[in-house]
Amino acid sequence: MEKIDKNLNNILIVSITPYFLEKEFLWFEENLEKIIEAKKSQSFFEDNIVFLEKDTSYNFSQILRKLDEMGYEKVFTVRDPGEFSQKGGVIEIFPVNYKNAVRLDFLGNTLENIKILTAEVLDEKKSKKLLQNKLKSQKIFSDLKNLKIGDYLVHLDHGIAKYWGIEKFEIDKETSYYVLEYAENDKLYVPVGLERKLSKYIGFSDPKVSRLASILWQKTKKKIKEDVEKLAKDLLELYAEKEVIKRAPYLPDKEMEADLKSGFIYEETPDQIQAITDIKNDLSKEKPMDRIVCGDVGFGKTEVAIRTAMLAVANNRQTVLICPATILANQHYNNFKKRFEKFPIRIAQLSRLQNKSEQKKTIKDIKDGKIDIVIGTHRVLSRDVEFKNLQLLIIDDEQRFGVKQKERLRQIKASLDVLSLSATPIPRTIYLAMSSFKNISLIQTPPEGRVAVKNFTLPYNQKVIKKAIIDELKRKGQVFYLHNRVQTIEKTKYELQNLLPKAKIAFIHGRLPEKKLIEIMDDFQKEKLNVLVATTIIENGIDLPKVNTIIIEDATKLGLSQAYQIRGRVGRSFTQGFAYLFYEDKNLTPLAKDRLNALKEAEELGSGYRIALRDLELRGAGNILGKEQSGSINKIGLNLYCQVLSEAVEKMRKN
Repeated sequence: MEKIDKNLNNILIVSITPYFLEKEFLWFEENLEKIIEAKKSQSFFEDNIVFLEKDTSYNFSQILRKLDEMGYEKVFTVRDPGEFSQKGGVIEIFPVNYKNAVRLDFLGNTLENIKILTAEVLDEKKSKKLLQNKLKSQKIFSDLKNLKIGDYLVHLDHGIAKYWGIEKFEIDKETSYYVLEYAENDKLYVPVGLERKLSKYIGFSDPKVSRLASILWQKTKKKIKEDVEKLAKDLLELYAEKEVIKRAPYLPDKEMEADLKSGFIYEETPDQIQAITDIKNDLSKEKPMDRIVCGDVGFGKTEVAIRTAMLAVANNRQTVLICPATILANQHYNNFKKRFEKFPIRIAQLSRLQNKSEQKKTIKDIKDGKIDIVIGTHRVLSRDVEFKNLQLLIIDDEQRFGVKQKERLRQIKASLDVLSLSATPIPRTIYLAMSSFKNISLIQTPPEGRVAVKNFTLPYNQKVIKKAIIDELKRKGQVFYLHNRVQTIEKTKYELQNLLPKAKIAFIHGRLPEKKLIEIMDDFQKEKLNVLVATTIIENGIDLPKVNTIIIEDATKLGLSQAYQIRGRVGRSFTQGFAYLFYEDKNLTPLAKDRLNALKEAEELGSGYRIALRDLELRGAGNILGKEQSGSINKIGLNLYCQVLSEAVEKMRKN
């Protein structure tokens, strides 16, 4: 960085917080004295600013620590706002409240010189927007729940370490610290509250632990950032066509919105409100929306979809909601009909449930614009289905649809707005969301009163199964029994009936006629049945609040995300749910054991997003990013890699 021949007598450096990022540079100049005065009496300003004066003595190591705590990233070479570097007694830093980077020359602990450095800096608004996006992406990547001793963590400034718990110290009993162990038994103590600097390591194998205070980590990051910029450029070119497509912005209808909201019988969670706000913001722009709402089963994704569909209808645009199964489409149809019953909104269902003449009439009404919201299965993707004014596509359980199926509807209209709903998004979707090509809203806050499902992982045992079912039936509840083999499901139903003569048992699987399937599900919903033996067909979003015990006959046969999704079929009300995950000893491979352990670890509410990341870790991230990126991922971990990629993409977009 070339130096300008201009020295300063003092410098104010503020932390990377939303409060300061909202302020203009001029505000800091005009309020400098007030800020310094506030530092003396207000803890916020004391914690979040550094004011340095030339020819004054400071504790050099404490200055470095303070910059770290204020959210500045330590790099090899300073290029962007929010970065700092240190070589000997020289600190170069790009304060977020300044137009240029500055150089601080220390002799021992004395600050001898403050010099302005030139820098190609974005304009103020773009600079602040990039930093706000950086804070948001750090929040997504820094999910440290369910940490175990010995897990690998990545510190943004210091590299890969092993986690050894949380400690407090005699001299500072108010603050807790994450204890990280680096090479040669060096320890780093990171204050709780600075999680944005940390991320879980996800890679293909155990990583090499970094050396603390080595410049190798900064050099590694620098090299990877340079490589990632090339990848970001290629990806942006790939997605360039979508970037230039425009459509008329959606206009709000506050009266209709308020009426629909008043009919929601639950209290919205903060994450639900944020997701709805994100979507409204997307739709208010000319660029078509492409957003995924990722939230655990029963956390309120359907309500977000209903509110979004209402916005489309209010703007005279058709909506289609596609589901992977008829029973789920039928349930969505009933939910939408109930939520919109007071509105002049026309809703139709299109699946194999209707006979040919009913389907023909529905298809004609869709083409003529007589239908506002279409809810269906893959049938909606058929060539004979034409829309008059389709604008919004909602994909439920998006991981269940192939790329070709999703692109079929996009081909109808290039400017289609797409809202995907998922409890455990496929790794490729996570990657796209993380790297800025797909926006993501996380619904991780459970509804008030929701209780986490209790898990039992154990070898197959009929006595335990019998007791579990009897206990559930005693409290007037219902049971799902997962037997994932169509050929023997009827035999299993009769074996259970012999074991529990008083239980009202039926079975379902995907090869049953559609009407028979719906009939059995209706009987189960109306509590004419209390035990349902089923294949994995039940993973498709069926909402039955009385079902609070699930028995999975052989959990080792299921993928991690699938097992998590199925387990989410219970515990959807305020009653304690129980999940029994049985296994056969002969089937317990190391990978199956890892999956069962991951399910046990993800027992708490809101774990779907972490399950998807863990699934990605077990599968290996190479099949997503390609072999050429795998070396870089191994060096810094997938979380940090995607964060760097996301930031590179955002920066190029702003340019």
